[in-house]
Amino acid sequence: MVTGLTLLHTSPVHVPVFDALRDREHPGAVLRHLVVPELLDRARAQGAESVVADLRELLAGSAGPVLVTCSTIGAVAESLTGEVGVPVLRVDRPMAAAAVRTGPRITVLAALESTLGPTEALLAEEAGGRSAVVTSRVVAGAWDRFEAGDTAGYLALVAEAVDAVADADVIVLAQASMAGAAALATTPAPVLSSPAPGLAAALAAARAADCRG
Repeated sequence: MVTGLTLLHTSPVHVPVFDALRDREHPGAVLRHLVVPELLDRARAQGAESVVADLRELLAGSAGPVLVTCSTIGAVAESLTGEVGVPVLRVDRPMAAAAVRTGPRITVLAALESTLGPTEALLAEEAGGRSAVVTSRVVAGAWDRFEAGDTAGYLALVAEAVDAVADADVIVLAQASMAGAAALATTPAPVLSSPAPGLAAALAAARAADCRG
């Protein structure tokens, strides 16, 4: 049986990233991409709760599990699982779980301020009873390069910020778009990104749903 998964993105740049991951690690899986940039625009301007109604309508039309690749709206999307009738998964949850297992001193890097709150809350949730000291910062100028289409410059700034981190047991790249910076960084600390573990977990959920169906 071919495993199918819907991915909800807020930028088209994620489509080739996840298709490449599928081709390399999950051949045969079918990914259906839904790109809605205005969700992030409104969440940044008005808060994540402002997109709940639109998310509810989008997600209710899915034939199976949905992976939300935007960290800013991931939490509110995930909270709709009970309403929309399909599993709604946030791409950064497996990454957060791995981070709190790695060590208590966690540094979160983001290109957008709006991503920090949801990521910090997710880390606290995944930590449970574990001790976790989270330090968060926005990579100055990175999002401007991203919006300008300068992917190489964007990832270079993120990698530079990664290498500037001291005294962290693990470094978390809070947004899926930052994943490519991990390969550019030279820090000895583990650098975690969300696309690979997030996609693996979502495809596992999709396979489980297919078996139940």
